[in-house]
Amino acid sequence: AHAQRRPAAGPMEEEEEDDGGRAAPGNAVASGRFVRCLYAVGFLDLFGVSMVVPLMNLHIKSLGASHTVAGIIGSLYGIMQLFSSPCVGCWSDIVGRRYSLLACILLSALGYFLLGISTTVLLFAISRVPVGIFKHTLSISKALLSDLVSERDRPLVMGRFNAASSVGFILGPVVGGYLTELEDGFYQTSFICAFIFLLNAGLVWMLPWGEEGSGNREHQQSNKGTDSFSAKTNCDQHLKSATNGAITRDSIFLSPWIQVATVLKRIKGIACSDLWDIFLVRLLMSVAILLYYSNFSLALDERFGVKPLFAGYLMSYSSALGVLAGCLLGPITRLYQHNTYRLLLHSSSLTCVLILLYASAPSIWMVILSSTFLAFSTTIGRTCIIDLELTIGGNEASGTLLGVGQSVTSVGRIIAPLLSGISQEFSPCGPPSLGVGLALAAILVMNVNKQKYCGRGSVKLKNQ
Repeated sequence: AHAQRRPAAGPMEEEEEDDGGRAAPGNAVASGRFVRCLYAVGFLDLFGVSMVVPLMNLHIKSLGASHTVAGIIGSLYGIMQLFSSPCVGCWSDIVGRRYSLLACILLSALGYFLLGISTTVLLFAISRVPVGIFKHTLSISKALLSDLVSERDRPLVMGRFNAASSVGFILGPVVGGYLTELEDGFYQTSFICAFIFLLNAGLVWMLPWGEEGSGNREHQQSNKGTDSFSAKTNCDQHLKSATNGAITRDSIFLSPWIQVATVLKRIKGIACSDLWDIFLVRLLMSVAILLYYSNFSLALDERFGVKPLFAGYLMSYSSALGVLAGCLLGPITRLYQHNTYRLLLHSSSLTCVLILLYASAPSIWMVILSSTFLAFSTTIGRTCIIDLELTIGGNEASGTLLGVGQSVTSVGRIIAPLLSGISQEFSPCGPPSLGVGLALAAILVMNVNKQKYCGRGSVKLKNQ
């Protein structure tokens, strides 16, 4: 179906839930509360995960696993994420954000609980299965945010969501490192992580999903005949008929095969659409940035004699600046008059220049300078590419689009280590130098398809 253009909604206008757990128009006060709760969901998600993930390699080795076995389990997790991202994202389009988000959080909590009782390598591997398949809280939350806010406000809200999530990622490793010093610290940390996910599920359950009634009607009437922003219309009307593969609330548990068939049909529609260039840009830029970080500590040691501790501080410094960049995204998008394409092009060009500056840096101070501005350019670029996916592809399949985007990034995470290892055989600067070439290719793709981006037209998703 063609993505329909909608009237812009006011900043953070509330959208209430229809029968499937989707948002419908409502008042601005409720919307602000809804969006702030989603910021808290993103913060708690990455806070809990970052407590545990840095400690997992140490734990599995303490269980007697070899480096090869640990690597295989880590790779299997990445492969599960690769294939489950579009499926879970599409599923959230069908059954609604509420049900899919709660299911993902609760099943992820189960995975971390199993991790907390993993006394063997086999149980450790089993604990990664529910997390590998259902750990897509952030993607569904972003899809829900895109449902809630207008296209004009989306980069600002997405930037703040990323900033809130990044704060959790900064604080989590510190808390996890402290807890692991205690007796049975890893197990305690895993149980705390599972509890945080349960807390997140409670927060999602208490969101004002069904806040409608007179307040909503009065809000709509007060805007009638004025020039104020109107709320977005429900983007999932075409899901209401069975002939379109729709899943109603009553059939969520009664029609699993219809849900699976609809998921596959929607993913096929994305695959057959004209969005390949946007996903290619995302892949190229993701691999370029991953190559920059792939041998960061080792390269600083070999080039400047800098110890890994300093490299860790520098990466934490960059992460903190990334949070600041997320908060500044609103003024930046206004400066660019909400032209997401131009902002993405400029941020990608800046990223390319900064990686080149790092690869040719004659001193550590030049590395610090490049890291400072790279934190801003990469944060802005990630938000802009998501906004372009939703703008060009349309909000009707926002969960599917974000899921496919996550799979593209997962492919980058699989490719980058291989390219990094090969390029390091030639020089410590090999990975970032290769990253510069990939970033240039992404910029070229954007320039070739400039008309599509600037036209901001919808792209037909075939076979839906």
